[in-house]
Amino acid sequence: MIEFGKNYLLILRNKKNICFKDLGSLLEEFSSCGYYFERISCVAFDNSSEIVNSLKDIKNNYENTVIFCPHIMAKTLKEFIGNLYSADFVGDRLVKESNNVFMIYTDGYNSVTVKDICDTLNDKYGTKYEIAYIRTVGAPLNVINSAMSKAKNICDDLQFNVKSSFGDSVIEIIYGNEIKKSDFDSAYRELLKILNEYVYALENISLAERLIQLLKLRRMKICVAESFTGGGIGKRLVEIPGASQVYLEGLNTYSNESKIQRLGVAESTFKYCGAVSEETAVQMAEGLINGGNCDISIATTGIAGPKSDNTNKPVGLIYIAVGLDDCTNVFKYNLNGSREEITETAINIALFQAFKTVKNRRSNI
Repeated sequence: MIEFGKNYLLILRNKKNICFKDLGSLLEEFSSCGYYFERISCVAFDNSSEIVNSLKDIKNNYENTVIFCPHIMAKTLKEFIGNLYSADFVGDRLVKESNNVFMIYTDGYNSVTVKDICDTLNDKYGTKYEIAYIRTVGAPLNVINSAMSKAKNICDDLQFNVKSSFGDSVIEIIYGNEIKKSDFDSAYRELLKILNEYVYALENISLAERLIQLLKLRRMKICVAESFTGGGIGKRLVEIPGASQVYLEGLNTYSNESKIQRLGVAESTFKYCGAVSEETAVQMAEGLINGGNCDISIATTGIAGPKSDNTNKPVGLIYIAVGLDDCTNVFKYNLNGSREEITETAINIALFQAFKTVKNRRSNI
């Protein structure tokens, strides 16, 4: 593992901007390669005295430096840093035995990538980082943290990155080549044991892609009927190359009339149960199955907000039904957040419940 205190990220920015929009992805790229920064500083690029002081501090206290700045500053910075280190830049890197300086530009023109930098540091420290993945939906943060803590008790040299988006989390496990395979395997098994009910992939692929893979494997066709998710599930599926082999139809049945006419939902269901109800979700999913063209269906109905409908049902109440030819399962959730957060989280839940249904279904092959 790289020792703390070695790596510095210096960001030179327009003082009118709080941060660069690409900074988050830059840090994620480094962390995915096993490298972290002990110190990150932001300096206005017209504050020459502070830039000079920062560069002198870097030379005296840090081994590896990444400068994130506009390309227009490259020539002046290289001249000053070259004199400071008594060394020359080759392209956008200055590499010495004890000090490395790399330049990445906020506006493109990059000749050095994050991978190039990490490869150089791997050679310098005689190590190589590998990465393993666990992808989950709906795993509470405290459960993820507990799993990582127990895994580190088995293998302390593991590093973790967790990236979450609307309930869909990717857990990156970073480990060096000095770690014993048996130790890593034991820690990885512990993670899977704790997170098992939330896991959909052990590689870095999307939830929709994983579902499409499994549908192809099981030779199953899928149809979708959406209300408050507004076609979002279908969009996720058709973004995957080859989805046409398994994805037959997506209906955006937003109104009650559409649910009645296209899916056969009974008018009495709306009268006695409401559009946002278990009964409506079930009948939507069964309406697709009864069409005789698909093996599995997904149906969604809910209240995404920002205001509730004319009933007493709360914003965030959703029902997701997954239908098969012999049964339909319905899932009720009370989600929190904005309209976007509720909708996107529900899409992930729907895809995940469909994935679990197909996974647990006896293969037709």
